[in-house]
Amino acid sequence: MLEQLLENFGYDTVFWGMLLESTVIPVPSEIFVPPAAYRAAAGLLNIWMVIIVATIGADCGAIINYGAAYYLGRPIIYSFANSRWGKMCLLNKEKIESAEQYFDKHGAVATLTGRLVPVIRQLISVPAGLAKMNFWRFLLYTTIGAGSWNCILAAIGYHLHSVVPADQLDEKVAEYSEYIKFAILGLLVVFIVYFLTKKYYTRKKE
Repeated sequence: MLEQLLENFGYDTVFWGMLLESTVIPVPSEIFVPPAAYRAAAGLLNIWMVIIVATIGADCGAIINYGAAYYLGRPIIYSFANSRWGKMCLLNKEKIESAEQYFDKHGAVATLTGRLVPVIRQLISVPAGLAKMNFWRFLLYTTIGAGSWNCILAAIGYHLHSVVPADQLDEKVAEYSEYIKFAILGLLVVFIVYFLTKKYYTRKKE
């Protein structure tokens, strides 16, 4: 599928794809950033513009989720998740609850780390909106998190240009993405343990 997309892949495709990926539309970011980076390695696009445009698109999608949750509130968000339209977007009450629990557990920084966690990534903006998190703080953390994830995906796509032909790109991207997800989850565990340990000793000292 990615081989067919490569022919007309541009910055607009990356922007709209990442915008949708950051809302409740079940579109994986892996089918947009790596192919664009693959084309950048061939000299058809600029790798930095790919990352910037992808991050702006992700921010716009996240703002839509944040705004909807902020202004509509929990009852309407949960009603939508359990509706026919919500199910078409692969949503349900449990997924929203999972995102809320992640946000409650890790606080505002969850909008940064959550962008690197599968499943949570698309929905972490919802609990931020429900909690009325400061918008500019939310946008900063979202940009850092989304930008980090896009850098990883872009690096994969750029590297694969010298390794595999276009017809094998989708298979290799899926393979590399799985390794990256496990590595990121491991780093997040280390980060959380460090943060909680530091917090514990700070309180003990006080």
